Amino acid sequence: MTELTKFTIAEIRAKLAAKEFTALELTEGYLAAIQTANERLNAYITVTADKAREMAKASDIRLAQGGARPLEGVPLGIKDLFATEGVHTQACSHILDGFKPRYESTVTANLWADGAVMLGKLNMDEFAMGSSNETSYYGPVVNPWRAEGGNKDLVPGGSSGGSAAAVAAWLCAGATATDTGGSIRQPAAFTATVGIKPTYGRCSRWGTVAFASSLDQAGPIARDVRDAAILLKSMASVDPKDTTSVDIPVPDYEKAIGQSVKGLKIGIPKEYRVDGMPSEIEALWQKGIDWMRDAGAEIVDISLPHTKYALPAYYIVAPAEASSNLARYDGVRYGLRVPGRDITEMYENTRAAGFGREVKRRIMIGTYVLSAGYYDAYYLRAQKVRTLIKRDFEQAFDAGVDAILTPATPSAAFGIADQDMSADPVKMYLNDIFTVTVNMAGLPGIAVPAGLDANGLPLGLQLIGRAFDEETLFRTAHVIEQAAGKFEPKRWW
Repeated sequence: MTELTKFTIAEIRAKLAAKEFTALELTEGYLAAIQTANERLNAYITVTADKAREMAKASDIRLAQGGARPLEGVPLGIKDLFATEGVHTQACSHILDGFKPRYESTVTANLWADGAVMLGKLNMDEFAMGSSNETSYYGPVVNPWRAEGGNKDLVPGGSSGGSAAAVAAWLCAGATATDTGGSIRQPAAFTATVGIKPTYGRCSRWGTVAFASSLDQAGPIARDVRDAAILLKSMASVDPKDTTSVDIPVPDYEKAIGQSVKGLKIGIPKEYRVDGMPSEIEALWQKGIDWMRDAGAEIVDISLPHTKYALPAYYIVAPAEASSNLARYDGVRYGLRVPGRDITEMYENTRAAGFGREVKRRIMIGTYVLSAGYYDAYYLRAQKVRTLIKRDFEQAFDAGVDAILTPATPSAAFGIADQDMSADPVKMYLNDIFTVTVNMAGLPGIAVPAGLDANGLPLGLQLIGRAFDEETLFRTAHVIEQAAGKFEPKRWW
């Protein structure tokens, strides 16, 4: 029999219903796997074993009574950005030391209401700022994938690196994640998992630690497209506590899987063929185009002319919002407090000791672009560029394009403490080159595993859809998944 931790959420659902194992047995299997692997991978920063067992026992009672909910007994990992009542919630930052909220985020409350089991909190880049999961106060997450014949530790991508690594290494059946500029899709591509950033407003942001409020969006990372659809159905909802959440009924995304893509128009943006793009990424993209064409979709060339301005505009808008959002962490009400001679010095000492280098860098960039002399020159212009990026997408969709196919990342996973990346923040920021446009426009995007590079490391493709049309993304991503096949790491941990 397959190890319990190897089953997809869809398989778990069927096997629990058929009484092949209990929710408690499944949860114990995951807890044992975490105990064995976590020291090496550092995916979890807190394991809630007792709580998981309690929730699994409650699920077994429901299953026995025939009252199973959509995620009954499914063990999940939760990114440390989501507030979980009475459980460590610190955005992997020193400044939130000891913080355990007295409330539950809307997204996690939705999951528990649907019967899911919480295994623990997952590692991430501090305040979700990073593309490699190396900025966490709790140390870097290690990608379960390794280059063929190599033993070098690789990054899992960021900021949702713990979520992606835990799903890829069979340490949870699925995980919550967030995406501000690619933080779901890039780690999914680096670990051969599926990650979807839904439309802005599809999932409530209430109870999720804010990075950039107009860009942040929660979504799932899962083993396959079907599991991602199952999880998003439970995570998404309108929420009176979040005025940016949208009151549009949540479809049954799973029903979209397996539907024909015959006649769909798939746009290929010429601007995503960037200078210096590795030939492997180009070849993978072409393969994706061929798969969609073979499935009956019509391939059309499109132009998104403002793409080249997306990354610089993003790195003005996101830090500006971060500098405003992170002003609340001052050592007064909760978290870390470093004393000083007066309140000003206490603020300074607390923030200096509490924030890591990358967070400080972005706060300073954000404060600078919002300052009186530079607001018009930087922030206001970046917002105008954002409007133009959104308009590019709208024009493509108005012309009849149903989805847009692009690479997910400019490369495969790179090494932890890679000197090339560590010494050059801009080089690290370029990891988001294919993903930030989607956040700037508020659109849904999904990353799906599509192949391996010459070193045997995963590469992903991205599909971008119309606002609130995640169903088309699940439908098209499933075609790529069927054509590419499944990929899993060789266990070394």
